[in-house]
Amino acid sequence: MNVCSPSAVRAVLAEWGVRPARTQGQNFLIDRNILDILLRASALRAGERVLEIGPGLGVVTEPLLQAGCRVRAVEKDRRLAEYLKQRFGEHAALELIVADALDLAAEQLLAGVDAVVSNLPYASGNRMLAEIVCSEAPPARIVVTLQRESAQRLAAAPGGRDYGLLSIWAQVRYRVRIVKRVSASCFYPAPDVQSAIVALDRRARRIPRETRERLYALTRRAFQGRRKQMGTIFGRTELGAGVDAGARPETLAPETWLELAAAGSDPR
Repeated sequence: MNVCSPSAVRAVLAEWGVRPARTQGQNFLIDRNILDILLRASALRAGERVLEIGPGLGVVTEPLLQAGCRVRAVEKDRRLAEYLKQRFGEHAALELIVADALDLAAEQLLAGVDAVVSNLPYASGNRMLAEIVCSEAPPARIVVTLQRESAQRLAAAPGGRDYGLLSIWAQVRYRVRIVKRVSASCFYPAPDVQSAIVALDRRARRIPRETRERLYALTRRAFQGRRKQMGTIFGRTELGAGVDAGARPETLAPETWLELAAAGSDPR
């Protein structure tokens, strides 16, 4: 079934009495070319276990199943979940969870998962992605469509206006690249923002939990005073990792933040 066209999407939504909700970030992909780019970037192999958040009408779900993947799909909208049940029946490789992904623990969502491949809901995509990259056992690969602004934050280099907490948290564990900018016209209804496909490939290193927790605490405190100098924020002149007390948080690379956390720098 082709649900990657405006007419097909409108017909299915009308049949099932679904009116896309902006508050839930419900925007359905209607461009086959963008879908193909998302799938190619995912580079999935048969047998891999994939988490899909917000499957909607199953436009991504179907090719994932056809590729031989095992899919855990989490859909908040009960009407769409019923549609997916009817469309895919009792497909042995599909686990459909009817819930808000934000209400579930990241460890529960990601248990046994090799990759996350999704058109993330606009309303909650940032928070979902942050929880995934900061989880105890993050997946090897993440390929998602989300707001272009969020994609730019993920991939931002130190010193730029987009660089911040999400940049650091993602980049200490993943190599991040923006795969494709996506026009609003590729979705129905067209969102008020532009989008992008972003790919994250996990780095081989393992970061101990205590180091990660210290990293999150350090960076949260530092970026509350983004324009302040590090020495002023932390009340000292010796910071470690070769960091000058006059440096500002947005100029420090993710590796430097990780070094500070690994050295046991106290965020208080």
